[in-house]
Amino acid sequence: MGTAHHNLLPASLLRVDQAARRPLRTLRLGKRHLALGRRTIIMGILNLTPDSFTDGGQFNTLEKAVARARQMAAQGADIIDIGGESTRPGFKPVPEEEELERVMPVITALKDDPQFNTPLSIDTYKAGVARRALEAGVEMVNDVWGLKKEPRLAEVAAAYKVPLCLMHNRNDTNYRDLISEVIEELEESIALALTAGVTPNNIIIDPGIGFGKDLAQNLAVMRRLPLFLKLGYPILLGTSRKSMIGKTLDLPENKRVEGTAATVTWGVISGVDIIRVHDVLEMSRVITMTEAMMQG
Repeated sequence: MGTAHHNLLPASLLRVDQAARRPLRTLRLGKRHLALGRRTIIMGILNLTPDSFTDGGQFNTLEKAVARARQMAAQGADIIDIGGESTRPGFKPVPEEEELERVMPVITALKDDPQFNTPLSIDTYKAGVARRALEAGVEMVNDVWGLKKEPRLAEVAAAYKVPLCLMHNRNDTNYRDLISEVIEELEESIALALTAGVTPNNIIIDPGIGFGKDLAQNLAVMRRLPLFLKLGYPILLGTSRKSMIGKTLDLPENKRVEGTAATVTWGVISGVDIIRVHDVLEMSRVITMTEAMMQG
């Protein structure tokens, strides 16, 4: 009886165990080494902007930002991703100096705190901002334009020998073949990184949920996440509170925690390595529970 029911399971469920066996890699972030493939890494989001789509202005003072970084670290964040320019739809780009004025005091304060040892990532596409952050001790770069805005950023990441996350992004949603084009454009970003001297073990890819894609396209990319494993690089997934969830559930930004949890669960099952979230405590529980069922 049990065997018969097992044979009736959909193929997608029978493949879950395959997703659990991700390639084992080591992500080196300064003195910290994170083992990818054994568990899902949590990246906590720290937006130091007045206009980010879900938490703009909440942490744009030094005291609030440092307290939030400490809180996320205590809640289970393996990496803190610090950003000084909003990427919400219709955002207004800020000059490099203004971005630096937002992020550098927080980076300096955290790096000067002997009790704080969680690795930091700088969320920027500007080579100058990345260089200053890395000089101050930041251990990773997260580029939402996948080197398509400032290819020089790859040279900076290569010089400092840090992990570089390349996100898929574009200015339109006109695709002939969505998944193949997203993969091709990620391969272009990877080629830019490798040519500049970034080592393969320092490259991470992000399919770019919410960027250059409409609702149906975002859902399609989520559905086909395992295909991105074929590129051979760790995958970062950032779905936290995004419009894909809001439009699907008809909910505002501050009521999307359950929708985010669903996308995080699906991401873990699909084999992504890093989850980028606002709600660290809640999503760390979601990840732990999902992995317990997959590994049991």
